[in-house]
Amino acid sequence: MNNIITTITEGIIAFTATNIDDIIILMLFFSQLNNQFRRRHIFVGQYLGFFAIIIASLPGFFGSLVIPRAWIGLLGILPIIIGIKQLLSQEAENPEVQIVNTNIKTSTNPLLNFILSIFSPQTYKVAAVTFANGGDNISIYIPLFAGNNFINLLIIIIVFIVMKGAWYAAAYLLSHQAAIASILTRYGKHAVPFVLIGLGLYLMYERGTFALFF
Repeated sequence: MNNIITTITEGIIAFTATNIDDIIILMLFFSQLNNQFRRRHIFVGQYLGFFAIIIASLPGFFGSLVIPRAWIGLLGILPIIIGIKQLLSQEAENPEVQIVNTNIKTSTNPLLNFILSIFSPQTYKVAAVTFANGGDNISIYIPLFAGNNFINLLIIIIVFIVMKGAWYAAAYLLSHQAAIASILTRYGKHAVPFVLIGLGLYLMYERGTFALFF
């Protein structure tokens, strides 16, 4: 029992230490909700990205691969590309087009909507940013996974999955606070591209990726 408690505590600490900045990213995503970008896209996307991070960290458990920190920093290219694309495409939206597209892409069946969201480009945008922002996660999870047996590894992954849901809920609630929501609604959409570009550059700088080019 003590071993299980210790493992759960390890998982909570590791997740919290590596996902504090994800709260801000999730809140920025919530500030962009509209007819084309729904909560389910954020929910599914963050889990897809996070599962990719876990999979990329599994070699640490098997002890067969350690990803160089500078190469992990190349993940920063993803938010830079997404940010530039959003910056170039910012323009007034056409409500009629949104209505037509929404009718095509949605259904009255919540389960079907959820399944369709898995294949949505919006979902993969969230997944890409989540994965790119997980460079530090990978560098920490690799040794964490390597230091545990199979049962403990499963416990840690379950803790991560539960914590990811709690992170989503916390970001959603914070984005609905009057003062915070007002700021995000007014400035969030225009700030997102710059935040993503800055995030990508920071990830590459902090991990020493620029040294690969010089």
